[in-house]
Formats: sequence, structure tokens, C-alpha cells
Amino acid sequence: MAMPATASTNIVLRLEMDKDSTTFGRIATAIGATGGDIVAVDVSGTSKTTTIRDLTVNISETHSKELIVSALNKLPGVHVLQVSDQTFLMHLGGKIEVTPKMTIKTRDDLSRVYTPGVANVSMAIHEEPSRAHSLTIKRNTIAVVSDGTAVLGLGNIGPLAAMPVMEGKAMLFKQLAGVDAFPICLDTQDTEEIIATIKHIAPAFGGINLEDISSPRCFEIERRLIEELDIPVFHDDQHGTAVVLLAGILNAVKLVGKRLQDCKVVLNGVGAAGIACTKILLAAGVSNIIGVDRAGALVSGRDYEHEAWNWYSGHTNPEREQGVLSDVIAGADIFIGVSAPGVLKADDIRKMAKDQIVFAMANPTPEIAPEEAEGLVRVMATGRSDYPNQINNVLCFPGLFRGVLDCRASRVTEEMKLAAAHAVASVVTEEELNEYYIIPSVFNPHVAEKVKEAVIQAAYASGVARRRERGLQQFAVKA
Repeated sequence: MAMPATASTNIVLRLEMDKDSTTFGRIATAIGATGGDIVAVDVSGTSKTTTIRDLTVNISETHSKELIVSALNKLPGVHVLQVSDQTFLMHLGGKIEVTPKMTIKTRDDLSRVYTPGVANVSMAIHEEPSRAHSLTIKRNTIAVVSDGTAVLGLGNIGPLAAMPVMEGKAMLFKQLAGVDAFPICLDTQDTEEIIATIKHIAPAFGGINLEDISSPRCFEIERRLIEELDIPVFHDDQHGTAVVLLAGILNAVKLVGKRLQDCKVVLNGVGAAGIACTKILLAAGVSNIIGVDRAGALVSGRDYEHEAWNWYSGHTNPEREQGVLSDVIAGADIFIGVSAPGVLKADDIRKMAKDQIVFAMANPTPEIAPEEAEGLVRVMATGRSDYPNQINNVLCFPGLFRGVLDCRASRVTEEMKLAAAHAVASVVTEEELNEYYIIPSVFNPHVAEKVKEAVIQAAYASGVARRRERGLQQFAVKA
């Protein structure tokens, strides 16, 4: 299993300090020497001989907390009374809740929201099932479903450990696009059980967001659910990544003055995300993509263990180039990494065509560190928030689901994904576009709205939108 991601966070240390035995300078030195940065100090108590202080300390490595506490406990006159991790504090009791849209104050209110009045609404839906989209939470609710087998960079950690991630996803849906999302983590890794379970719960939801399900099972699960359900099913690890990748690529080639259809693209890591990224690039007009995995470049005519690789090799690598990454990257305009840390070397970049574009998206450690690639590439992007040009799925999924819910799309088409990618790219204006800003910030308020509008237009053009714009009359219930 991969090691946990190293992310900057704050801890709060409550220290009791003997005034005669130590100084604040010694404490600050000990914290700095062990990887911490003091960002705030508060005095919470004092006496003639001691002072109690709360120190807020920023740490970038998960093990720094233990090192800091150990170093402080070794100082004379210093006692660590309490350590609080702000990240853990934010998760106490979970990060989301269900809140009613109205208050039940009287018996009449109760009779309308529940029995007996609710029976009329239930019968109206029974007579015309499509009314569920207007008379229940279905119209604005999606399920975020995972089995916990491919969580972030953590691997197969199971459904319970996946819950905090899915809760965070639900928060983003709500805050960025007003979509109500609920985390559902399944205690099974059986493909048929997952498919059956999602089908059984589908009536309550307007869409299904598949999340962190390992490859190759995720392909079959998504394909079957798309075929067997009448609501959109979207595997974000595949298609969300692909949409945002294409958005970044569109702006990167514009910046360097190249045409996307003329570019040679080498993609390392032919898994769920890699295949989806390849499909959307092919749909966008790229003709020369070479996929590389552990066995080297995928070449048509070979019989691969994974059926997805057989499809991939038959639709890519038109020149049938062979060899490992360092062989086929020669002359490439674009490198895309959705694989593992450190697989791309500086010498590989030197073999690429002029004005190299490198998207090293392995998380938390990219295929090559931006510091190592500096001066060798024209445009660099990663999956990390602490470097410029972060390729982050959050630029896609809130607006996309807002769009499919609003037009009641039956599924997500390739045209809708392409439209979403162009919408994300369009947020970066000509005046703003530069090597360090090819993709908008996840906090840009225009992203979700632009993606929503583009997705709705593409849904109607694709013939999958089922909502007619007739105002509130479409929700009228017969007397």
C-alpha cells in the first residue's frame, strides 16, 4: 500500500512552561529543528512560576508531530499537556449532515410533510414515476459510491477508511454547485454485488458518482450501470481526470503555439485514468498517442492480459513504436503521467520536442518533481495544490452533475465531456494565460457555472436531456 500523502496541516500544542527553567526561544528552536513552523501563540493561563501557552504549529510531514512532541518533552521545564490536530478536529462527527428545508411546528405541518398528506404525493408519483424528479430529493441528489479499493494515494484501505474522502467529495458538490451528495461506501469488492447494490439504491438518486474503485473492475461496473440505469453514471477517477487534463492541454498547446492534432503524446500509466484521458484526447483530435505501462509501449497485434489494453493498443500508437518510456518519448510534444513517482527523468525530457509540455499527475509524488524539470519544460502541471497548474477533478464534477441534474440527462456522453473540458479551459482568458496559469483555480467561482451551461447544451444536442423548459407547470399534480 502507498504511504499516506504528506500534506501541510496545523497542530495545536498546549504547553506548561516553568518560567525559571526554560525560555520561549528554546521552544521555538526545538519546534523549528523538527519540521514545525509556529504560526500563532496564545497564553491560556499563568501563575508566578508557570505559563500555559497554546502554540499553533504548521507541519508538512505526518511524522513531524511525534518528533516535535518528543523534542519538547526533552526540554527542562516544559510539559506537553495536549496535542490537537486541526484536520482531525474538523472530522469529529463527520463533515456533513442532513438538514430539513422547513420546520415542523404544528400538527398541520406534520400532516403535510408526513401522514396523511404525504400519501397524495406518493400516489401522484405512483401514477407518473417521472414526478419523483420534482417531488422528491431525487432532482438534486447524487450518490458518491466507493468500495474503498483505490482511495487517493492510499490504495485498498476499505469502506470505513474511505468515508472521510467521500464526505469531503459531498462537501465540494454542495459548496461549489449546490448539489446534494451522499457518501455510500460498500462493504464488498465483488463486481456483481456492487452493480446490484447500486441498481437497488438508484431510485433515490438523480445520478451516480463512482469513486476510488480499482481497475480493471471499475470499467465493467461503470459500463454495466450505464447500460442498466436511466440516470447518469460517472466514474470521476476516469472521466473527471480526463476532462480537466484536456482543459489544461488545450490551453498549454495554445500557449506554445502548437496544434493539438499535430502533437505526439506519450502517456505513462494505462489504468482507468490513463485510458479515459486517452479516449478524450482521441475525441479531441489527437492521432498519435503512445501508452506506456510496466511492460513498455502498448503495440497493436499483441495479446495483453487486460482486455482494456487490447482495446488501447488497437486505437493508439499508429507508428507501432516499441520500447520503454525513455525510448518512445523521443520527439514527443506532450508527456502525461498517471502512474508512479520518479518514472520520468530529466534526460527523457531532453529527448522531447521543443516547448515540452509535461503533466506529471501522480499523487502525492509526481512522475518528476517540478524542481527537477525546471528549465527543461515550457509548461509543467501536476496533481498537487502546492505547485502551479494543478489538475484537479473538482474543476469538473460539481458543474457537470449540476448540469446533468438540471436537464435530467439520462447519461453522460463524450460530447458532454468534451464540452466540459472546453468550458474549464475557457475560464482562463487570453490575458491571463501563461506558463504558470493554464488551468483555473478550484476556487474560481465561474468554473462550475460555465461547465454546467456547456454540459446542458451538449446534453440537448446529444439527445439525452429529458427536461423540457416549461416552467413550474411541468411539476403540476392533477387534482
